[in-house]
Amino acid sequence: MKMVACVLLILLAAGVVPLAAADVKLASKKFTESVILGEIGRAAISQAGIETEHRRELGGTRVIWNALLRGDIDAYPEYSGTIMREILAKHQINDPRLLDSVLAEYGVAKSAPLGFNNTYALGLRRARAAELGLNKISDLRDHPQLALGFSNEFMDRGDGWPGLQREYNLPQADVRGLDHDLAYRGIADGSIDVIDVYSTDAEIRYYDLLTLQDDRNYFPEYQAVWLYRRDLAQRFPAAITALEQFEGAIPADTMIAMNAAVKIDRRPEGAVAAEFAATVLGTEIQARTRSFWGQLWNATLEHIFMVLVSMFAAVLLAVPLGIAAAKQQRLGQVLLALVGIVQTIPSLALLVFMIPLLGIGTMPAIAALFLYSLLPIVRNTHAGLTDIAPDIRESALALGLPARERLLQIELPLAARSILAGIKTSAVINIGTATLGALIGAGGYGQAILTGIRLDDMALIFSGAVPAAGLALLAQLLFEWLERLVIPRGISA
Repeated sequence: MKMVACVLLILLAAGVVPLAAADVKLASKKFTESVILGEIGRAAISQAGIETEHRRELGGTRVIWNALLRGDIDAYPEYSGTIMREILAKHQINDPRLLDSVLAEYGVAKSAPLGFNNTYALGLRRARAAELGLNKISDLRDHPQLALGFSNEFMDRGDGWPGLQREYNLPQADVRGLDHDLAYRGIADGSIDVIDVYSTDAEIRYYDLLTLQDDRNYFPEYQAVWLYRRDLAQRFPAAITALEQFEGAIPADTMIAMNAAVKIDRRPEGAVAAEFAATVLGTEIQARTRSFWGQLWNATLEHIFMVLVSMFAAVLLAVPLGIAAAKQQRLGQVLLALVGIVQTIPSLALLVFMIPLLGIGTMPAIAALFLYSLLPIVRNTHAGLTDIAPDIRESALALGLPARERLLQIELPLAARSILAGIKTSAVINIGTATLGALIGAGGYGQAILTGIRLDDMALIFSGAVPAAGLALLAQLLFEWLERLVIPRGISA
């Protein structure tokens, strides 16, 4: 217990869980342009003397919108079409001028447009379009054999594929959902014919794509704006002033150039954003950068913190549950069924389920990891106790030992190998699953993996995947050493 407490104190001191939160919390979605805009906002607000945190690459629209409503974040970049067709779809708003009054009902305000329209479009290789005679979306009706690959969010959102298919009566059946950045790989190698693109994507020019004309005007305008909590204007009016400086200041060509600088030229988002913010604000801004080793150290601390806390809590609950399951057969069946059901919930879904209860960041990730850790420990504790030979139990009874002493002195030591194996299994699973925590702002090794996928940077992906695998191997070795340390020689022999 003392050792665990010391480890937690060290992690806290190292900054894994900040003792003092930033004054203003910005966020961005999981695509490059959103991250750049988030960094621009962070640079401007920080320049105004306000401590600002940017939580990069959170999940989809609903995740980040709900985080704004909860107060987990204060502001993030959004698009007018997304607000009308997805976030406020039930209000059936067709006039952007009505957005302000409806958003006010949610305690949210928006800025004036930042200067560019990043609309949805469908794109394909220019040579392929010429071969098939495709110029507009309605032309797709004559080519049902084409393979379509759309971002996962586009597959389900109100202004996405379902409505587009109905509007144009498109017959394609081979329609796949995948990560937006990976879709460009698919169209480059020919496994996908048509993808959804954002009109300011740098890859459109890089891959020489043709964007099909939206001849039925299905997609609305997607003017980039800032969405922010209305109470931010009372708490930090200078933050709103800082964001307003970019209204109308980012033309489409400039945004495309910034996207290209990050995606094609591999420059850090923070440096690109700082350069642009400096030109608008007319003052030198220092980009906030961290060395590779500094990022790795920070990610390691975040990852270990999530794993340690969730595992510690899981052991405290799961071992007693396993004991109860072994002692009472009917109760045991119920307990094993319940923890088994939790294990069948997809990990990403479980993370999202935690957000309404705990918000975004480290806490919901820890809660999800805790739930995932229960089954192997409960099951192995139950198996270890029920597999004890009947003659040993009878001998303990013949000695007149009370139930508590039989459990502590005989049964648990005999089941220790099985219990420890369950904890080891949970720890290894936990380390891998924790990489998904980056999608809800928990950091860890998953942040590098997420960014690497977005930037199509294998080195960056490996910089998160390899340490995660190494940490899992280290956990294996640690538990093997622990097994030799705690299991009596007569039992381990």
